Amino acid sequence: MKKGMIDPMKTIAQSSGKCLEVLALLYPESSRSSIKQWIREGRLAVDGLSLKKWDGTIEKGAEVILGEKRKWADFEVRIIYEDRDLVVIEKPAGLLSVATAFEESETAHGALKRRYRKQQVFPVHRLDRETSGVMVFAYSPEARVGLKEQFKEHSITREYRAVLQGKMEETEGIWKSRLQEDDAYYVRSNRKGQLAVTHYKVLRKSKELTYLSLQLETGRKNQVRVHASEAGFPIVGDKKYGATINPFQRLGLHAYLLEFFHPVLKKKMVFKSPIPTKFNL
Repeated sequence: MKKGMIDPMKTIAQSSGKCLEVLALLYPESSRSSIKQWIREGRLAVDGLSLKKWDGTIEKGAEVILGEKRKWADFEVRIIYEDRDLVVIEKPAGLLSVATAFEESETAHGALKRRYRKQQVFPVHRLDRETSGVMVFAYSPEARVGLKEQFKEHSITREYRAVLQGKMEETEGIWKSRLQEDDAYYVRSNRKGQLAVTHYKVLRKSKELTYLSLQLETGRKNQVRVHASEAGFPIVGDKKYGATINPFQRLGLHAYLLEFFHPVLKKKMVFKSPIPTKFNL
């Protein structure tokens, strides 16, 4: 890890075996009861997937991440990291990021403001309501300005994971178009719109689904959802943009990684949100 980079505790499994046995070797100072509690709390991830049970196996070479003990706010918003200038959270699917004309209180932003009634909380970006994953809010005006500038310059790394309807033939590529929202809040490609660029890489396929890693070069509203739909492979559960199946009973889109330069501490920071187990094709 580079000097100054903040990341959860990461280890590599040195042997294959039963889950608890491998974890006991990786964390010899912790009891098996503690390890089971970590799993129940969702603090352990193996190769990017949240570990939900301890009766399975772990293969040699697997990346195991033990996240920090998380504090809870309203609406199952989980706080991954915070300091005096910013807070990084995991937003659940189904919760708005910030207030809209139709909803003011039941939002991630609202949950944080209620938790810290004497603390200013500034939104600097958004996730769609049905998208889960990692996002950041600013506490100080300095952090707000610095983070918004990084989003404006597209210097923040944002990696998503998505499950698409259909089996893609390509293995990787770039979706690029200009996006514009109409009066009915529907976003589509239009030469008069704003430039949107999405890099994609196929990770796995099944007969009917494709699992992708996506990196956003820009951050337009509904960008990934529109690009996937216009490519002929809408995100599962995304009825608005053409999906006809919903095997997860939610949108198959998750904000997996967020990497940025701390505007006050001047350090590179990296945060990951465990991928929903439902996405594991």
